[in-house]
Amino acid sequence: MIQLRSTFLIIGLFTFIFSCSKQQTEEDIDWQTPFEKSNGTETFTYEEGMAYFHQLGDSYEAFRVVEYGKTDSGYPLHVGIYSKESTFIPSDIKKKNVLLINNAIHPGEPDGVDASMMLMRDLLQGKVNIENENTIVAIIPFYNIGGALNRNSSTRANQDGPHEYGFRGNAKNLDLNRDFIKMDSENMRSFAEIFHLYEPELFIDTHVSNGADYQHVLTYLATHEEKLGGEIGAFMKEKMNPFMEAEMKKEGWDIVPYVNVWGTTPDKGYVQFFDSPRYSSGYTALFNTPSYVIETHMLKPYQQRTLATYAFLKKAIMFLEQHGDALSKAKEDKMAADLKAESFAVNWSLDSSKVDQITFKGYEGSYKASEVSGLPRLFYDRSKPYEKKIPFYSGLQVTKEEKKPDFFVIPRAWGNVIAALEHNHIKMTQLEADQKMKVDVKYIDHYQTVKSPYEGHYLHYDIATVTKSEEVQFRKGDYLIPTAQRGVRFLMETLTPEAKDSFFAWNYFDPILQQKEHFSSYVFEDKAIEILAKNPELKEALEQKKKEDKHFRNSAYEQLEFIYEHSDHKEKSHLRYPIYKYNK
Repeated sequence: MIQLRSTFLIIGLFTFIFSCSKQQTEEDIDWQTPFEKSNGTETFTYEEGMAYFHQLGDSYEAFRVVEYGKTDSGYPLHVGIYSKESTFIPSDIKKKNVLLINNAIHPGEPDGVDASMMLMRDLLQGKVNIENENTIVAIIPFYNIGGALNRNSSTRANQDGPHEYGFRGNAKNLDLNRDFIKMDSENMRSFAEIFHLYEPELFIDTHVSNGADYQHVLTYLATHEEKLGGEIGAFMKEKMNPFMEAEMKKEGWDIVPYVNVWGTTPDKGYVQFFDSPRYSSGYTALFNTPSYVIETHMLKPYQQRTLATYAFLKKAIMFLEQHGDALSKAKEDKMAADLKAESFAVNWSLDSSKVDQITFKGYEGSYKASEVSGLPRLFYDRSKPYEKKIPFYSGLQVTKEEKKPDFFVIPRAWGNVIAALEHNHIKMTQLEADQKMKVDVKYIDHYQTVKSPYEGHYLHYDIATVTKSEEVQFRKGDYLIPTAQRGVRFLMETLTPEAKDSFFAWNYFDPILQQKEHFSSYVFEDKAIEILAKNPELKEALEQKKKEDKHFRNSAYEQLEFIYEHSDHKEKSHLRYPIYKYNK
């Protein structure tokens, strides 16, 4: 199904390329954007932005706009591809270094929309003096189209401009930057197709920050070194991050890692935000693609924020042009290592023993009486700026490691899981006949569930399992999924129930948590006697538990429940995780 869809996309791309007509010359078009005409106080509407984007594609041979799939809004998702050599076929694009930029996942944060439009125009018109012979830039101009259409001037209460902007929620009121694993939106299913078709060397998601006040206009969230792992993790921390900081400083933009503090001040140091796979950068890391989530500062004027974003995107192209081949090699080396790995980290926690010192430009923070409540409130004094070294904690330690099987086996009934895997180009085959297989089976031992809905789900956490080796009957059509493929990390983190953003955590398997059959006490009494008579070890265990547990000793129902739970009458499917690990 995925291969067929990709074929249609390529055919559509050919059709689009050869049907484009250059109806206007560059001189006929007013290339100034609403941002420039308003001195940095306005941003594109969706309609204006797409018209501008298409005009670039119609006017320059080095730029094409391609439609990819659906969004929840009913509008299609588009990608603009900049290639100096007019290389637009996906198979040819992969021979170059690819930068994928995603804008307006939160349309109230439109800095990237304006910055990338202006950068594309300036590249096409030769106004940007950077070499880009080996780098292709793919831009999603508006990812959250539903939110971009829902314009207002009030929901970003803490933000300095623009005058009007879109809304965070999409057409289904989903926060799309929490949807990269659960894939509830059409947007994400289309994004997955784009991501896997182009396999970028680097991914950038453009945002605006909340949180503390400080002098920096732009901060960045880079993929954790430990989460990427291997040479590519070290490459990002030791080569790419320093390059971006140094190059941005040359243009007057001092940048630091994303300031992740709430209700306190960053002057004593802060911890790197943990971007689990529900977020864009956590998702791309599952495929060994390093990412930046750039966060301009909400309290800085829109003009400054957009120009800083423009500079960061430009410097990212420079980096790929100079070091893209080395990055691509590090990525492929990590992929080769993954294919040989026997186990994978699936959960992490902060390692406070690993600390970097960064130069931070902040404002002194203190507390004063609130004029609203009279109670102490946090206050940043902009008349008291400071510049000093502070600790930055980005180190992680593994808290859960999972052994990789040769195959996962998934009954065909779990179509939602199969669909999610297909969208991520996971290779699989179906059993051609019924067969029994000896597999490792996980049973859910305990878990917690959030009390309030989160992005349409009641997330599970603190998940623990017990593993048993069992012979299981599988049916014709059930799926056999090899781990010897490029999506192995994605498989390990989505199909291991204990992982933070596993499919189990996102409620894909909730039916197994409910018992479907049970007993009536007055009937089961006689059966319980027969069971105990045939099983003296169970009878002994029952008597021992009565001695140790007063409540149990005084509850006839709990004693029957104990016998039932340890008998053949208990259903096999209750709490049995229906993803099985098979080794040849």
